[in-house]
Amino acid sequence: METKRTSSKEIIAYLAEKFPACFSIEGAAKPLKIGIFQDLAESLSEDETVSKTRLRQALRHYTSSWRYLKSIKAGSFRVNLAGENAEEIDKEQADYAAKTLKESQEKFANKKQQDNNEKKTYKNKKSNANKPAGDNKRSQKFKSVKSPAKKSSKPAAPLKPVESSTIKVSQKVKVQLGQSPMNATITEIAGDDISVQLDSGMVVKTRIQNIFSE
Repeated sequence: METKRTSSKEIIAYLAEKFPACFSIEGAAKPLKIGIFQDLAESLSEDETVSKTRLRQALRHYTSSWRYLKSIKAGSFRVNLAGENAEEIDKEQADYAAKTLKESQEKFANKKQQDNNEKKTYKNKKSNANKPAGDNKRSQKFKSVKSPAKKSSKPAAPLKPVESSTIKVSQKVKVQLGQSPMNATITEIAGDDISVQLDSGMVVKTRIQNIFSE
């Protein structure tokens, strides 16, 4: 009995091998025919290595990738499993794909900037901690002067970690990627590795400790 393919990466590689005129793992992607999931489910109905649930998740990952979104151009054609032209892509579909791509790229750029800022902040704190103390008398003088009490801002409600035994695919959660938690939907669970789709459509992989209840 063959081992089941559980990760989206494995399934997409398998689809590219079985339907090379339709799927690919590198280079330019081809727009997929609307309803291709049903065609795949029928074609792989006897294949016990791929479940319908995993197949649907893999398709979602494939069609939300930047490489795929770039292929959705007005006037080009979607293809079936044999690589034959199906529906023509209209302007509305192309505009939606372009909008989704832009939002996903901006979200990625913002996260990268946040990560860089956090690294700089950490380095600055570490550098300041290593600096020698200033003049003792001056330090004591400033210590004796009481600063006016600052009004404390209302703390944000603490995030509630999810229980690993209760999480499931399609569950709405919050994911901590940068400084602020983002709304997301779980698309794949592989042990402590969790794949989620952000509201922007971007799919990212993270760890279970970064997943929280809404």
